[in-house]
Amino acid sequence: MCSFTSHVQNYILDKLILQTQFLKSQAHLLGFEEIGISEACFLEDEAKKLEQWLNQNHHGSMGYMANHFDLRTDPRKLVPGAKSVISLSYSYYPEELQREDSPQIAKYAYGKDYHKVIKKKLKQLIQILQEAWGQFEGRAFVDSAPVMERVWAQKSGLGWIGKNTLLLTKGKGSFFFLAEIILDVELLYDGPVANYCGSCTKCIDACPTDALFAPYQMDASKCISYLTIELKDKIPDAFSGKMENWIYGCDICQDVCPINARAKPHQEPAFTPKPEILQNDAQAWEEITEEVFETLFEGSAVKRTKFEGFKRNINFLKKNLHK
Repeated sequence: MCSFTSHVQNYILDKLILQTQFLKSQAHLLGFEEIGISEACFLEDEAKKLEQWLNQNHHGSMGYMANHFDLRTDPRKLVPGAKSVISLSYSYYPEELQREDSPQIAKYAYGKDYHKVIKKKLKQLIQILQEAWGQFEGRAFVDSAPVMERVWAQKSGLGWIGKNTLLLTKGKGSFFFLAEIILDVELLYDGPVANYCGSCTKCIDACPTDALFAPYQMDASKCISYLTIELKDKIPDAFSGKMENWIYGCDICQDVCPINARAKPHQEPAFTPKPEILQNDAQAWEEITEEVFETLFEGSAVKRTKFEGFKRNINFLKKNLHK
C-alpha cells in the first residue's frame, strides 16, 4: 500500500512539474519575460493594508479602487475553484526616448495600448494550455479587473515591491507590464525573492509632488500619473511648477531607480512609437489639433485622457512650468 501511495504521489508531482515547465516555456515563446505561480488564496495582510489606504483617501477620485473589495483580495471569487495565480511580465522599455526638451509621455504609452496587445497573448496562452491539458476554468487579466497584480507578482517571485510601490526585478528593473491568469489547475508554486532596495531612497527624493511620502507608501492623489490621466477635473493649482514637464503619466521614480540601469529594450513591434511622438518639440505639442491627436494616438493608451484632457495637461504645464 505504501509503495502504491508513493507511486501515485510521484506521478502527481511529475505531472505538476511537466505542466508548470510547459506553461512557462510557452509563455516565454509568446514574449513574456518572467513567469511565476502562486497558490490562489485570500490576501489577508494585503486586505488590511488596502482598507487602510482607502480610508486615508490616497486613491483620490479613483472610486473604482474601493469597489469589489472581496474580489480584489480573493481570486477564488473571480474564478470559482481557482487553485493557481500565474503572474507574467512583459517589457516595454523603449530603444529610443523622446527628446529631453519636449513635454514627456510615460514610456509605457509610446506604442499601442498594452491592454489589447497583452490580452491577445494571454488568450493565445490559455488556448495552448487547453489544447495540451484539456478544458479548465480560467480568466486572463491585464490591469483591467480587481486583481492586486503587484502583490501576486511578488508572491510568485517575479520581483519585490520597491519603495516606489512598483515591482522591481533584479537585473531588469521595473519597465514592464504585469498580467495574470487565474485558473482552477494546480501547479508548482514559486516563492518570493529578496528585496534589494536597501537604504536607497532615490525614488522618494526625486518625487516632485511628494506622492511617495514614505518608503513603500504612495498617495496616488498626488501622483503626476494620476493628475494627468485619472483626474478628470481641473489640475489643482497646488501642483503648479511641480509637473516636471510631464503631460501624460510619469516615469521619474523609475528613471532614477538604480535597478533600472540594467533595463533592456523590448522586442515588441506593437510598442514601437510613431516618429512624431519622439521628435515633437514643445511647440508641436502645444499646437496639436484634435485631428492630429486622434491620428497620432490611434490605438494608444493616451486616448484615455481624450483630446480635452491631453490639452488640459499641456496648457497646465505651459502655464506653470517656470513657477
